[in-house]
Amino acid sequence: MSRKSIKSDLARIDRMKDSEIDYSDIPALDKTFLKRAAVAWPPAKKQLTIRLDADVLDWLKGHGRGYQTRINRILRVAMESQLPRAGGVNLIQQRRRVR
Repeated sequence: MSRKSIKSDLARIDRMKDSEIDYSDIPALDKTFLKRAAVAWPPAKKQLTIRLDADVLDWLKGHGRGYQTRINRILRVAMESQLPRAGGVNLIQQRRRVR
């Protein structure tokens, strides 16, 4: 698909009125959904100082802007992939309980 094609599709969608949008494949939102929608995500960020090996930092920065966001994403994937400890709960399970 070309950029020109995408731009024309987006322009067509922008011109659509709400009444022209087909919502038939989207389930109705109930009170349960709205309760869960109030859960704040993403969690608040905290500023800190960390020490990284020079080659690791070079690699992160070598992928372009946003290396701090990249660090956060890498750490989040590692954290969420961990199995819960004996008797413990992992973050995904905690998030489900909050909802």
